[in-house]
Amino acid sequence: ENLSRNMTEEEADRLLRSDLRKLCKIFSGYGQDSLLLATLAYNVGCGKVMKSRMYAKMRSGNRNIYRDYVDFKRWNGKIVPSIERRRKMEYLLLFTP
Repeated sequence: ENLSRNMTEEEADRLLRSDLRKLCKIFSGYGQDSLLLATLAYNVGCGKVMKSRMYAKMRSGNRNIYRDYVDFKRWNGKIVPSIERRRKMEYLLLFTP
């Protein structure tokens, strides 16, 4: 991608939406949960999500993933409270049990 320091807010928004659409397409088989998975993949990487215990649960039809989702709260192995808060909010906004 061609990024610049002086990217406008509109350009940044367009890029974000484009990337998120691509990730939603990858997880489209999960219906309404595709946005949740795409959001997490956007933040931590698609490979990490696809190798996770949470993703394995979802593939098997188990939607009891709250703890596993919120567990994506570390940076360099350390728990980061702001990331934990973000994961909890994402889950509440994007996951419909």
